[in-house]
Amino acid sequence: MSQAREQVLGFLNAIYARDVARALTFLDDEFDFVGHVPVEIFPHLGARHGKAEIAETLAAVQKRYTSMHHEVLFIAADDNRVATIVRVHLRKRSNDRMIEFLSADFYTLRNGLIIEQREFLDSFDLVQQVLEREVIEDIRANIRARLTLAPAEPAE
Repeated sequence: MSQAREQVLGFLNAIYARDVARALTFLDDEFDFVGHVPVEIFPHLGARHGKAEIAETLAAVQKRYTSMHHEVLFIAADDNRVATIVRVHLRKRSNDRMIEFLSADFYTLRNGLIIEQREFLDSFDLVQQVLEREVIEDIRANIRARLTLAPAEPAE
């Protein structure tokens, strides 16, 4: 097994064991994270840089969820790059509801440490689970409102 692959697996295991201190040992001091999600709903995600911001992000996740576990469905490593698809299970602290989603993550390592992570989630499904309601009608209403408020084209 490649060292890069083992580093990423160690990082994931530490995160889901809720061991922030150990998770940070897998990261370069200049670690750069971008989570492609709606930050209005997931303010702890988005762009983060450095170990301190990642520690804050992990603490925010732990505050929201009482339990966390994961299943690595796919992992591929090529030199200093690793890609994963992970099924994530989180239990909401507010009402004990279980949330499940897939995460596709792309990692870059340098000198044996993770320097970069790009995370892609099925954010539409995740938003519905977190908000505990269908959001398609909200989207449709928003589109209708924008079309209604759009300025008319000038007549020629």
